[in-house]
Amino acid sequence: MALKKYKPVTAGTRWRIGNAYAELTTDQPEKTLLEKAKSTGGRNAQGRRAMRYIGGGHKKMYRVIDFKRSKKNIPGKVQSIEYDPNRSAFIALISYTDGDKRYIIAPQGLQVGAEVLSGDDVAPEIGNALQMKHIPLGTNIHNIEMQPGQGGKLVRSAGSSAQLTNKEEKYAVLKMPSGELRKILINCYATVGIVSNSDHSLQSMGKAGRNRWRGIRPRNRGVAMNPVDHPMGGGEGKASGGQPRSRNGQYSRGLKTRTKGKGSDKLIIQRKNGKKIAQ
Repeated sequence: MALKKYKPVTAGTRWRIGNAYAELTTDQPEKTLLEKAKSTGGRNAQGRRAMRYIGGGHKKMYRVIDFKRSKKNIPGKVQSIEYDPNRSAFIALISYTDGDKRYIIAPQGLQVGAEVLSGDDVAPEIGNALQMKHIPLGTNIHNIEMQPGQGGKLVRSAGSSAQLTNKEEKYAVLKMPSGELRKILINCYATVGIVSNSDHSLQSMGKAGRNRWRGIRPRNRGVAMNPVDHPMGGGEGKASGGQPRSRNGQYSRGLKTRTKGKGSDKLIIQRKNGKKIAQ
């Protein structure tokens, strides 16, 4: 992926670092794979604000993504690499030999005209989806299922990948993007490759208005509020708000938020902080 530095002809472009979108091949999505997506503005079913700092933003359509890769053993050809406003990764339009068209998350290095396959006995090449028991150790994978047939749930954001480090009797051991080591059932499907748009995190909006176009409203700091509005509010001058915490008092550092005794604890070998879990 290539980044684009803008000439400082305005205050907004002075700090802007944008995406050059060099990998994209078209700006026209496949109409049969579009669905309406209504924005909530952060409001719930009663019309009351449930999430702050959400509202406005450009209208967008949802692209239906094939996370299950259920077209088994049917060759598909990459028609285009496209932008998706609903996710950080790029998406690829696949045209199958039976006439069906589907979107998948585009892995890094996937080119227009390339052939992709999904099935039990396909080659572990970029864009192909297969069970982890057929993928060689050390391979980078993404769009990983947590339960067989469920569809990919893990490792779907731009530039991310998990590494297949070991295979046990029933489980595959993965090193997740966070550094966590965990087991997943070995007959779950995963897609080979690293997710595209790896420099997504290096972009700089340049001005507040670009976030407003994305539907993100201004966020005011807790220390700038009054004590009645936030636990970190109040004080004379620029007094510190103490230990960072949320509006309802939940600490942002050190507090464990994972449910104790969660069923999947036995599948986690090592946490992202390097601590090993007693099995």
